[in-house]
Amino acid sequence: MHPIDIHYTFKLPDGSEETFSLRIDPDRLTLPPRQENTLPDWCRLEFYQCPNCRDMEGEKWCPAAAHLSKIVHRFSALLSYEEIRLKVVTAEREIHQHTTIQRAIASYMGLVMAASGCPHTAFLRPMARFHLPLANDRETMYRAFSMYALAQFFIAREKGPVDMEFQGLKQAYEDLATVNKSMIKRLRAASEKDSSVNALVNLDLHARVIPIIFEESLEELRTLYAAYLKSSTPW
Repeated sequence: MHPIDIHYTFKLPDGSEETFSLRIDPDRLTLPPRQENTLPDWCRLEFYQCPNCRDMEGEKWCPAAAHLSKIVHRFSALLSYEEIRLKVVTAEREIHQHTTIQRAIASYMGLVMAASGCPHTAFLRPMARFHLPLANDRETMYRAFSMYALAQFFIAREKGPVDMEFQGLKQAYEDLATVNKSMIKRLRAASEKDSSVNALVNLDLHARVIPIIFEESLEELRTLYAAYLKSSTPW
């Protein structure tokens, strides 16, 4: 299988452009490790280490912070409300949109964190494979629930314990909110202004809201499946 290449190009208010190219391993759905000699101190594992950080014994660097450091360094002096033009290129399509630097960075951060190698973002790797730039709240919710439901289908095929109440997804988002809280502290230490911090705060809203409105979200999405629920014809 070929690597998954995704390119984010930010056209900044001063007319300059910055492109960040990501190459995701098609089997592991992770990014390659960053070179240690290029990482700032705020990427060290113990720097505002997440209280739920596990499975990282012997590691020096937080994988999520390490992969975010490049864009944080470049955009640390920008304000979150500044308007830019974003272009995202994948093998399947090219997307252009005028948006705020905060939304553009949040879209990039969501992809990077999912594929970073952090154990608490691993559940999002299928969504990284089928990345949807600048997804809104409802799109994110639909994709997350659909992804988890398909995971249960594969678990059932392997005779594993199936979670059709989606409690595992709810817990995963609660754990992710804990990660985001510590990551925000890292970014505050690393950034001159608020673009990166507010971008992660924007992402964190998804992680915090989904467990709170879990049942309401499922009921809202239920209306999309009227044809399945009312039809007696099994396609």
